[in-house]
Amino acid sequence: MSEQDLAEKIKSGDRRALARGITLVESRREDHRLSAEKLLDLVMPRTGKSIRLGISGPPGVGKSTFIESFGQYLIDAGHKVAVLAIDPSSKISGGSILGDKTRMTELSRRKEAFIRPSPAGETLGGVARRTREALLLCEAAGFDVVIVETVGVGQSETAVAEMTDMFLLLLSPGGGDDLQGVKRGVMELADLLIVNKADGDLAAAAERTASDYAHALRLMHALHEDWQPSVVKCSALKGEGMAAVWDKVQAFRKATNKTGEFESRRRDQAKNGLWQEVSDGLLERLKSDPDLADRLAKLETKVAQRKASPAAAARSLLSSFFKGLGD
Repeated sequence: MSEQDLAEKIKSGDRRALARGITLVESRREDHRLSAEKLLDLVMPRTGKSIRLGISGPPGVGKSTFIESFGQYLIDAGHKVAVLAIDPSSKISGGSILGDKTRMTELSRRKEAFIRPSPAGETLGGVARRTREALLLCEAAGFDVVIVETVGVGQSETAVAEMTDMFLLLLSPGGGDDLQGVKRGVMELADLLIVNKADGDLAAAAERTASDYAHALRLMHALHEDWQPSVVKCSALKGEGMAAVWDKVQAFRKATNKTGEFESRRRDQAKNGLWQEVSDGLLERLKSDPDLADRLAKLETKVAQRKASPAAAARSLLSSFFKGLGD
């Protein structure tokens, strides 16, 4: 199938074509990369019309259950929902270990939903390397809410905030442990905190946790001119609190649209995407250059033996690399 035919099928909302397109953009083969670039150029005019939500949280907080419940609420309200779930990778096969599609069975049956689990691979930041491109394809296919679920919370779990409009941090009742375990950097990036499992015996604990986090937020510097992060409670298992979360999402979009920050942030993210591609491309080219392979190995040995500093070795290698490009 040509890139033109695939692009037309994706724009018509064909979910199989969308899955095929994402597989293409995730491929490392050089010929596939060229086809992926053509495909993305063809669909770009249809992108940018969704609300992009990033969701993270500690292991066991119920991210998949929340996304399934929230996704079904949005579909019932007339939306089309795409979920890009980034799973831990197997070091043996390189594939996803968990497979979110098997954990969102009800949502995956809805024709208005699309769920794509992708392995994180070697990419830091809680997202797969081609998540940005997969997100654009989902928008081109007509999904007006795109959710990116990260691997989990950690020091590198911040890249999702750099490719989405709003960053949601999901937390469990019993705020003391979570408050210590969640990195401050992630807390500072959150636009909304959601305390899940606020039902039954955990209702009182959820109330205390929400209060603890609300207090913590008041001590942090606001990221947005006209938006102050807040805390909401929900029970994903019972489907309660989803309307409150969506109301916050809409209020966030309205506030950032009013100040012009929404579009400004999108433009900055696109520029960051460009420089990330430049960085990744140069690194791949550097590592695959046969003329530098022997020199790189020797420099690695020198650095390991403390006979050269990493900075000096890097400068020497880059000098040789760029000199070769100029020949």
